[in-house]
Amino acid sequence: MKINRFFGLLMILASAFLFVNCTSDPVPGPPGADGIDGIDGIDGTDGVDGTASCVSCHSNATREPIFEAFALSAHASGSVGFAENRVGCAQCHGSAGFVEFIETGAAEGPFSGDNTISCNTCHDSHRSFDFENDGPDYALRNPDPTGLVLAPSIVLDFGDASNNCISCHQPRDSYEIPALNADGTYVVNTSRFGPHHGPQSTMLEGILGAEIPGDEAYDSPGSATHRSGSSCVQCHMGDATAVDEGGHSWTPVEAVCIQCHQAVPGEANGFTADMATLLALLQTVEGEGFDEDDDGNIIPNGETVVGIIQENGTTSNSGIFSDVAAMAAWNYKSALEDQSRGIHNPNYTKALLKNSIEALQNEN
Repeated sequence: MKINRFFGLLMILASAFLFVNCTSDPVPGPPGADGIDGIDGIDGTDGVDGTASCVSCHSNATREPIFEAFALSAHASGSVGFAENRVGCAQCHGSAGFVEFIETGAAEGPFSGDNTISCNTCHDSHRSFDFENDGPDYALRNPDPTGLVLAPSIVLDFGDASNNCISCHQPRDSYEIPALNADGTYVVNTSRFGPHHGPQSTMLEGILGAEIPGDEAYDSPGSATHRSGSSCVQCHMGDATAVDEGGHSWTPVEAVCIQCHQAVPGEANGFTADMATLLALLQTVEGEGFDEDDDGNIIPNGETVVGIIQENGTTSNSGIFSDVAAMAAWNYKSALEDQSRGIHNPNYTKALLKNSIEALQNEN
């Protein structure tokens, strides 16, 4: 019995040695064939740090003044970046909404967390690092020519890194631009009638006003000197010695203005007087009240509505007004919301205001 157990142990040990010998290869085979060499990289320039072009922008010395200027701007205030989940507002009034709008053409959310405007709202990744040949793109999210929300067939190209500005600084989610029509009326059904807050790009281009015929001629689109000879970036982001001017404060730089102007203009010639005259007329325009049935149809109710623009000078009254009154109100709101006091496009602004005044005076 003991002999059988002894032979059994010998068999187990022998099998173990055989297993090791079968799975080990003590004699190495010949080396494999060499692979194909990779492509040689481009030699650097002697004495030049390979990150020098990056550091010229991405250094603390460069960024700190940008952060300080941005903190003083309207873009950094809660009055701009507040929208969170408000669809229709978030595309320009929220960081996440703006990014989604640029990437997909719509800002539908839902969005969560802090939605205030920041560096990452407007800047993402460089499209090219060959700045010498391709020019710096500043990693802007939208450096390309931009179609308009109210008129998609119109594409504006301001160049010089200014196309990113057009994304929001245009009329959007607004109301149909009034025009002369066979019925002679226009229904205002909101207190917010007019181009919503951002017609800077369209006023600069000289388009999307309600062009009432009159004594003042309308210049051809794109012909304004500030449009043809300058840009958003040149005027609002020029080099300055103070943190509260130019750069990311977006406050126009006086030194840039006086390159063309003898003095810095506070407004286009006659702007305040024309706005006051037009507002007074719009506040006395009479329209007719209305009711709506279950299907949303407008039913005149015979009540008189006085003023297409309310006494506060900004909001509108609901009512059925003449097409001329609606066009004049649109032009007033366009000049008001542009916020340049006519400077973006003096001739176009003057034509809109003067012809609106003339048309309303002829109606009375």
